[in-house]
Amino acid sequence: MTLAERSGAVGIIANPASGKDIRRLVAQATTIGNQEKVAIVRRVLLGLAGAGVARALLMSDPHGLARQAAQLPNAASLPEIAWVDLAPQGTAEDSMRAAAQMAAEGVGCIVVLGGDGTVRAVSQRSGEVPLLALSTGTNNVLPTFLEATVAGLAAGAVARGRVPLAQAAYRHKWLEVSVDGRPVDRALVDAALLRGRFLAARAVWDADSLLALAVTRADPATIGVSAIAGMLHPIAPREPRGLAVWLAPEAARQITVPLGPGLLAQVGIGAWQELALGQAASWAIDEPTIVALDGERELALAPGQRLDLRLRADGPWIIEGSQVMHALAAANSTHSNMRGEAP
Repeated sequence: MTLAERSGAVGIIANPASGKDIRRLVAQATTIGNQEKVAIVRRVLLGLAGAGVARALLMSDPHGLARQAAQLPNAASLPEIAWVDLAPQGTAEDSMRAAAQMAAEGVGCIVVLGGDGTVRAVSQRSGEVPLLALSTGTNNVLPTFLEATVAGLAAGAVARGRVPLAQAAYRHKWLEVSVDGRPVDRALVDAALLRGRFLAARAVWDADSLLALAVTRADPATIGVSAIAGMLHPIAPREPRGLAVWLAPEAARQITVPLGPGLLAQVGIGAWQELALGQAASWAIDEPTIVALDGERELALAPGQRLDLRLRADGPWIIEGSQVMHALAAANSTHSNMRGEAP
């Protein structure tokens, strides 16, 4: 189903667990409370209404955040609210199932509230539906801090076809994660190898356990694992390349990176190399190893296994809200006063 064939409805997936991991204890990360998420969803809905969106499809959650957001005194001015038919479990599977149903129902856009891990989960089932990611997590390399009302206006403009997708969004790169030659998962921003046997706390915050990483983008002005690559060799989201880095604690080259909010770490750099599209970085696992994807520990590997991280170009469409609003402004300027005369 192409974007032109979609309904003009907008999906909203708000992860109630984002912004609440262990980095509130081991670092200085900000907690994004439930009531703030309710307020963000409300502002998105009001922005959608302003953009003329007639229907919004929301994911229910164990905390009832979306249902609270839909209960406004002026609810009549909101889009018609529909609900994803699932029994929420409070896991990433909720976001994945919701994204699959929204895509099947033909939404023109999905607004995602969360961090990099939440966007990764949604992208696994959203197909060709473009995503507008709002930051409410800890690792926020991909999501933006766009104000939620503006995000609603931008999402509505894309869903209703007022701004062409080519102007509104770009195709994000991703890392295809394969174990022993079999694809098993994906990462949108970074994949990190850590020394250890157990997933335990899913967030990555201990630099001493890091062995290596691969990234699709690298910005020194972000936090998290990808900031290591960013301090070595910045790579923009639209550039057709990635980076692999091998760490060495005793290496002569040491760099300081913000591994989390208020959490600075020194890491030793053994080597690094660019990855071209289609190219893989490979590791023969020789000790118990955990693989973290987009900031969350996901896979446990044993000695003798092989890990491949291949850079791909055909990831999800990511909407740039600011770019959408500039396109709308340019259209208004062109059509409202063609001759440049005062009204």
